[in-house]
Amino acid sequence: MAYELHYWPTIQGRGEFVRLALEAAGAPYTDVARGTDDSARGESALLRLLKDDAQTHPPFAPPFLKDGAVVVGQTAAILLYLAPTLKLVARSEQARIWTHQIQLTIADLVTEVHDTHHPVASSLYYEDQKPEALQRAADFRKARLPKFMGWFEAVLQRNPCNGPGRAPHLVGARLSYADLSLFQVVEGLRYAFPEASRKALKNAPRVSALHDGVGMHKRVKAYLESDRRLPFSEEGIFRHYPELDG
Repeated sequence: MAYELHYWPTIQGRGEFVRLALEAAGAPYTDVARGTDDSARGESALLRLLKDDAQTHPPFAPPFLKDGAVVVGQTAAILLYLAPTLKLVARSEQARIWTHQIQLTIADLVTEVHDTHHPVASSLYYEDQKPEALQRAADFRKARLPKFMGWFEAVLQRNPCNGPGRAPHLVGARLSYADLSLFQVVEGLRYAFPEASRKALKNAPRVSALHDGVGMHKRVKAYLESDRRLPFSEEGIFRHYPELDG
């Protein structure tokens, strides 16, 4: 049975972290909202499930995943649920919890990226909070982004399974969902903050090497080159406003 991924059909957003895991594993899935309404799919199908009063475990917002009778919301929780089946996490409990911790830190970074262009309220347009966005983005570029990249670099450096001559991994010696998520973050940062990310990644060569290694993964590469991979835009989390890049 194919997994059912529910996320907004026109943006990468937080759903992309789940898509990358499914694509890297070659898992069958349906991107429900990207279908047409006359096929019991489309955005209307997403909204029906989201508003279904019969759900005892209702998701708060997309993305959420349906696996038979199981419905899981929140990106990190979806990945935690999928990873053992998709073989994108090590078997030991310590490794699984450590991978989840890294994913939650990535989620914190994604929230901070979002808040550079919406620091006051998500309900307001960017233009309605531009002065605050300029201030928030300056702090993100100078303090927060280097701190996050420094931490990921340290994790890669301290992983005893990483060695010369091969792409590094965050946990163990194999591709994990945390690697895929960090790849997506680097992709997004290079789009949204090309200059700031260039400076930050200059001091994080292992993060850059991880990004390049994930991008060469056979299934990931095929997905990135397909029409299933939506482009970044100023409607998603990673938005390129030149004035925010300093």
